[in-house]
Amino acid sequence: MQKEKLRTVRKRKGYTQQQIADIIATDVSNYSRKESGEVKIVQREWDKIAGFLDVPVEEIYEEEEVTTIINNNNSTFNDSPGAGSNINTFNNELSISLIKNLQEYIVLLKEEISRLSEKQNNSKK
Repeated sequence: MQKEKLRTVRKRKGYTQQQIADIIATDVSNYSRKESGEVKIVQREWDKIAGFLDVPVEEIYEEEEVTTIINNNNSTFNDSPGAGSNINTFNNELSISLIKNLQEYIVLLKEEISRLSEKQNNSKK
């Protein structure tokens, strides 16, 4: 899933991918993959980018798809000397993101169970 909102605002404000990459301390190649949706943008990065672009996070933020998050678990982190810490941060944020997605799915399942139970009860009357 491409980050169209982010790309649109970045271009509208006249910034390059290199400038945004510098803000989140990564190389332009990795940032390009983030903007194209191949690599997850973590919350800390969303906050930094929004601050740099001088917009609310909501104006550029787009939800990650679960499949995108899972595929990025095998990404290589070579953007900084502290790459090990990036992996730990990524894994923690990945876990939080997966838990959030699963909790939302559970809510949907409960609503569906409730709807089906109500339908079944109405058909018995």
